[in-house]
Amino acid sequence: MPVHLSVEGMVATLTLDEPGRKNAMTPELGDALKARVEEVKQRSDVRAVVVMGAGGAFSGGGDLATLERLRSVSADEARRFMLGFYARYLSVLELEVPTVAAVEGAAMGAGLCLALACDFMVVQSDAKLGLNFVQLGLHPGMGATYFVARRAGAQVAAKLLMTGERFDGGDAVGLGLALEEYPAGGVLPAAMKLASTLAAQAPLAVKALKSELGVDRPALQKCLEAEAAQQAVSYGSADMAEGLAAAAARRAPVFRGV
Repeated sequence: MPVHLSVEGMVATLTLDEPGRKNAMTPELGDALKARVEEVKQRSDVRAVVVMGAGGAFSGGGDLATLERLRSVSADEARRFMLGFYARYLSVLELEVPTVAAVEGAAMGAGLCLALACDFMVVQSDAKLGLNFVQLGLHPGMGATYFVARRAGAQVAAKLLMTGERFDGGDAVGLGLALEEYPAGGVLPAAMKLASTLAAQAPLAVKALKSELGVDRPALQKCLEAEAAQQAVSYGSADMAEGLAAAAARRAPVFRGV
């Protein structure tokens, strides 16, 4: 299975493990993550969870082949697919215990959204981060319009989402997207230390606090439904064809607004 589960003490670690693809987000990887989340939910000995990626990258984001395939289906099919796709990865929100994203290397697009869906995010100082959806001609998805605004505020969210600009771990901390930054090699130990500290506290109180301080599920669902509908429109656009072609050729896209 491309997602590994390990448990040490009261802390579980979920590891995305397709390093040759920089843990690109495919339906299959999402299914594996959801299955592991279900395993964790059945364990009474787990009081905190760390989410990480293998091979020096958290996740490079959406799988380009999957995005290309969605250009050939109807808008309604694309919309329904995306809602199911989001649900696979955002299954981490179903965990009642605190979650800590340990972000090393790249976390792009939907990959960064997965990290932002966790309760805490600790990040490598020189990590390569970005919400680069628009640079592919694609409306943001995976809860980007909810998670980024919730962490960084409306104005910063608008800038990051509308420009798709890249930034690093230090920037992420400064913007309020991440809790703390660490040099290479320091992220996972810091994430495990935080998770262990959380796990040592009164579990009923911590679970209640997570529920009270966590995401507004109706508000998130509203954003997800709007994102899925807009992404379905993007798949049928010439701009997305250009964005994918430019990404494959490693050149700047030239969008025409059609």
